[in-house]
Amino acid sequence: MIRLFKHYVPHAVLLLGLIDFILLIAANNLAWTFRASQIGMEPGLFSARLPTIGLISAVTLTAMIAVGVFGAEALRSLRYAGARLLVAESLAILGLAFLDFLLPGQTYWRSILLYAMGLSILFLMLNRLIVGGILGASAFRRRLMVLGAGPRALRLKLLSQRPESGFTIVGYVAMGEGNISVEEAIRRSAVDDLSRHVADLGASEVVLALEERRNSLPLKDLLRIKTLGVHVNDFSSFLERETGRVDLDTLNPSWLIFSDGFSSGRVISSAAKRLFDILASCALLVVSLPVILLFALLVKLDSKGPAFFRQTRVGLYGQKFTMVKLRSMRTDAEKDGAQWAQKSDPRITRVGGLIRKLRIDELPQVWTVLKGQMSFVGPRPEVPQFVNDLEEKLPYYAERHMVKPGITGWAQINYPYGASIEDSRHKLEYDLYYAKNYTPFLDLLILLQTLRVILWSDGAR
Repeated sequence: MIRLFKHYVPHAVLLLGLIDFILLIAANNLAWTFRASQIGMEPGLFSARLPTIGLISAVTLTAMIAVGVFGAEALRSLRYAGARLLVAESLAILGLAFLDFLLPGQTYWRSILLYAMGLSILFLMLNRLIVGGILGASAFRRRLMVLGAGPRALRLKLLSQRPESGFTIVGYVAMGEGNISVEEAIRRSAVDDLSRHVADLGASEVVLALEERRNSLPLKDLLRIKTLGVHVNDFSSFLERETGRVDLDTLNPSWLIFSDGFSSGRVISSAAKRLFDILASCALLVVSLPVILLFALLVKLDSKGPAFFRQTRVGLYGQKFTMVKLRSMRTDAEKDGAQWAQKSDPRITRVGGLIRKLRIDELPQVWTVLKGQMSFVGPRPEVPQFVNDLEEKLPYYAERHMVKPGITGWAQINYPYGASIEDSRHKLEYDLYYAKNYTPFLDLLILLQTLRVILWSDGAR
């Protein structure tokens, strides 16, 4: 994987995205040339129109990222990829047509967009059929050797067997552990030279999956392996990189303290984040105010009670604030105290079900963002009752409050709506990853991916 602004991106995705971008430029250039020939006009030099077709290609690629074209499912299924590509192209065309409406004659011909759409889908599907198949082959996966043969090594084995996995395990070495969970593991005593064994297997990375590291680390062997140019990683860091979450089962305070993250550079990131929140919330409030007023009226007509729902939530550093949303439940929904939202929750009103699926009930929170109590991106703010309960049952839960809560977040786009302690545990792992690694780049990625969640109602409840 390649680390971009503290966030890991698989090599295969980067390569596929680069080829996609080149194909988008080619498709848009062909569409431009074809349209020019239709009206008897010289297309001109390619260099002269490159900025324009480059803009069209960049907007299309951004839409592809937003709707999940580069997600695991889309990389495995051509049908799934085709559906997402069609949606991405449609969104890109709508956005580009609107831009041309605002700046007529200054951008590009709207008439070429239809041609470009057809060619782009053709080229991109061929890319996934040919190149995507190659990227899925084991030859493109990183070769991993595991030191350990216990439950942790077994977890790595199961992770490597997933279709979207970017690595394959070429060997396991049991480092004197009594409980062997991986049958194909060989004993350390059977390996004369561990560094030579790593080289013979052609491993590019070694992961320490020891159940007990105290007095069991093969320091001399690891030093030799490192000097061979083979990357050595510990279990927790490897899982963080491969899964995009912090694994609570193996997490310890020393790893959080000494691992990369929570850096002082986030002061600049926080300033940029706040500036974006102010500008975006002002613009969004102006645009969304008619929508908020319309659905506020519908909420009032649909059921008795106020149009807006106010509730105390826990924010940055554990401070409490009042969050405002469009009411989607009956007024007596929490007469017995705060409760988890369930699937097909009977407390949700008819209009409430609609605004929850479309995320319209979240729009009034933009005012909270403008006030600085929330951000557009961050962990989901919970009610104090839940926070007190979860802090007692889940380790490191308080650390998620080291960043501002958000309307959307890393956990919200990666895990379905949580309605139990176990769900909260899984979401906490994603929240900790965000709190540890957040940058403007990760925020942008989350904002783009939120569109996928809205369009396909992932996690709506």
